[in-house]
Amino acid sequence: MAQEEAAVAPATMVHVPSKDDASRRSSQQQQPPPPQQYWVNGALIIGAGPAGLAVAVCLREQGVPSVVLERAGCIAPLWQHRTYTRLKLHLPKRFCELPLAPFPPHFPEYPSRCQFLSYLHAYARRFAVAPHFRATVASARRDRGVWRVDAHVAGRGHVQYVCQWLVVATGENAEPFVPDIEGLRRCISTGRAPVVHAAEYRSGEPLRGKRVLVVGCGNSGMEVCLDLCHHGASPSMVVRGAVHVLPREVLGRSTFEVFVAMARWLPLWLVDRVLLAVAALALGDVERYGLRRPALGPLELKKREGRTPVLDIGAVDKIRTPVLDGLSA
Repeated sequence: MAQEEAAVAPATMVHVPSKDDASRRSSQQQQPPPPQQYWVNGALIIGAGPAGLAVAVCLREQGVPSVVLERAGCIAPLWQHRTYTRLKLHLPKRFCELPLAPFPPHFPEYPSRCQFLSYLHAYARRFAVAPHFRATVASARRDRGVWRVDAHVAGRGHVQYVCQWLVVATGENAEPFVPDIEGLRRCISTGRAPVVHAAEYRSGEPLRGKRVLVVGCGNSGMEVCLDLCHHGASPSMVVRGAVHVLPREVLGRSTFEVFVAMARWLPLWLVDRVLLAVAALALGDVERYGLRRPALGPLELKKREGRTPVLDIGAVDKIRTPVLDGLSA
């Protein structure tokens, strides 16, 4: 393995001058200077999160060098700067490990945020993945058989990367979504009522003893509610539409592991029926608490619309107590 890793040189970038000095000097008086242009000898990967790191390592194993661009100043910025303190992986660690590097055996079944970050840093060091940080990509276009990627790089300005292969690994949750709710922007601008997006939420400690309204019932919304309960706050949850809530484990086995095994042999509609029956046994009738289930089963809904079911880690029990109010809107 060491010999194979050493055989692949890192991707090189060759500066390509676009004009001669005389024409460049005359044009600079009338318009902004042209971007620095670099030819990437290999693949260009946008994003240094878990997916971007994994792609870089897998390409290297196949003898393909790469350059990784990251707009933040660190790897996995979403995990480092946009996650709450008590976050743990929703799935067992064997389903979350990156290629060629299993989790350390002493890690728990559901590693914490800090453990996952230490794993990612060790992964990048082991395979010598060195992203170019603070490189914000503005556009990418296909031109004459190559990709032209325009980016603003800190300390260098406008840079255009030219490459044969482009991989976009920016993640599906990179940008926070704030709904346009009447009065919300006024509350934010006046400071009359603190408003925090889940991407900015760290801990419920500052809200101890306070009433908190959580808008949304995805995995983040449910876990934020649970964290608020653990810190002595009084949360209420507003749910706009129907949502599937499943237990994280079934008889000591990961729900995800169970339905992956079943889906190999059974049609999705049948797996959905089994999952919903198990959810009813484990969680009871969640519709009593305002959590309506969609007409489609959880796997069919994921396949058709990309909507991920919620894996409950204790929030439903708080609703039943009731410590947490489940509402529908």
